[in-house]
Amino acid sequence: MPVITYRDALNQAMREEMQRDPTVFLMGEEVGVYQGAYKVSRGLLEEFGPQRVVDTPIAELGFAGVGVGAAMVGMRPVIEFMTWNFALLAIDQVVNSAAKMFYMSGGQVPVPIVFRGPGGAALQLAAQHSQAFESWYAHIPGLKVVAPATPYDAKGLLKSAIRDDNPVVFLEGEMLYNMKGEVPEEEYIVPLGAADVKRPGQDVTLVCHSKTVTVALKAAERLATEHGLEAEVVDLRTLRPLDIPTLRESLHRTNRCVVVEEGWPFCGIGAQVVDDLQREAFDDLDAPILRVTQADVPMPYNKHLERAAKPTPDQVIAAVRRVAYLD
Repeated sequence: MPVITYRDALNQAMREEMQRDPTVFLMGEEVGVYQGAYKVSRGLLEEFGPQRVVDTPIAELGFAGVGVGAAMVGMRPVIEFMTWNFALLAIDQVVNSAAKMFYMSGGQVPVPIVFRGPGGAALQLAAQHSQAFESWYAHIPGLKVVAPATPYDAKGLLKSAIRDDNPVVFLEGEMLYNMKGEVPEEEYIVPLGAADVKRPGQDVTLVCHSKTVTVALKAAERLATEHGLEAEVVDLRTLRPLDIPTLRESLHRTNRCVVVEEGWPFCGIGAQVVDDLQREAFDDLDAPILRVTQADVPMPYNKHLERAAKPTPDQVIAAVRRVAYLD
């Protein structure tokens, strides 16, 4: 099985869907001539031409609105935001137009559109360019929210998102683009709404997504070698809808849970996971569920403070020791 990068997996997904369906097109800042700010759209302009790979001005509200309108009349746009921090300027189109149109039209006007681009913290991009907005968009009825952690999942989930008849917010971890992983050459998709057990275990469930999957897997390896605890790592992959049955099954095996997320703690994705699990699987819990999050501050620019603000394997291990009553 070929080993490719996360960015190339996304590139393959868009290329294959554009070849399969002539209504699919890509629009965003520098997606064409420059081949994408992160080279995710490399080669697409040459293959599909400027009518299907559309460079836009720096006007997120404008081109997001053009995409919503195109989706309403039968196209399948993929709208790239150079970073989800810039998508704040387009939030009216994402939340008030894309997410609500199908409902407000009484089911007459679907909006099959994908909004995609990098999110979360990278390295010293400071507070205005380091924000993880998963919980913002997951809060909105009418949106599906996806946050893949591996090249395999990135390709399969993006293909599913493009084919979906609902608006999909597709969040790519900015630090994941160079990650390598196995991706099949044959056609495949990963269904939206299905979590994945990345590492089996029986002592504690670590719930994670996007960049925190790597954090959780590192913590799980250390827990096994240093503490004799086998952690099960469950990658949510899709944040709305949440795959509660998979989480419930994992908790039934382990009886303990720690949720790891990149975003801020207040009203975060982890808060929703905890609420669902305490209602759906309360009798399986042998300890309160704990959360590991980013520090509740705007992301610092200083590299030492930035490192201290992000969730780490050490924090995950400390939380696991608490739910296992080892501390």
